[in-house]
Amino acid sequence: MSSTIILQGFGLGLSMIIPIGAQNAYVLNQGIRQHHHVVTATICFLCDAILIALGIFGGGAMLASNELLLNVVTIGGVAFLVTYALQSLYRAWKGEKDNMPEGDHVSRRSMIAVVLGALAVTVLNPHVYLDTVVVLGSIGGQFEPSQRIAFAIGTVLASFVWFYGISLGAAKMSPLLSRPRVRQAIDMLVAAMMLYVAFLLMQKWLVG
Repeated sequence: MSSTIILQGFGLGLSMIIPIGAQNAYVLNQGIRQHHHVVTATICFLCDAILIALGIFGGGAMLASNELLLNVVTIGGVAFLVTYALQSLYRAWKGEKDNMPEGDHVSRRSMIAVVLGALAVTVLNPHVYLDTVVVLGSIGGQFEPSQRIAFAIGTVLASFVWFYGISLGAAKMSPLLSRPRVRQAIDMLVAAMMLYVAFLLMQKWLVG
């Protein structure tokens, strides 16, 4: 197994995963709150790992060859990113106060809400499919079968390092990042990043 291909997969994996704004914003916010942030990172990582594997071992070529499905995913991705960006701008303008009620029953309900939120920003985010299944899948599909495994390991490792890194890092820096002005700045940056990515997706789709 080639370490060079693993490193190549790691680098490309990071370049694809880092710009996925909705996922990163959700993981970051849960880390700042220190609210089931490890569970959030785990769900995003596992979902990405499954999608990356599907893309590299055949799913990417199938999606890329279906023009109608690819168009639907692209337009859906743009709509999803714009919607999430507007929500972030609203939070930045309105301000967000976290009231964390206590109690086992509330904690269980809160955990379910966190899990559903993590699944939503991953499974319902078409941009995730474009980057993990289509782009990484198309690149990984060009390797020989034995090399695809090495490429997949590298990309999955990138997902693991990134999601747990921002989750644990945000939790550690929570006293600073949870300040209202800092949270406001983060929401504005997240919104700007997602609008930019949505613009790039739309531009690529229009150019064809």
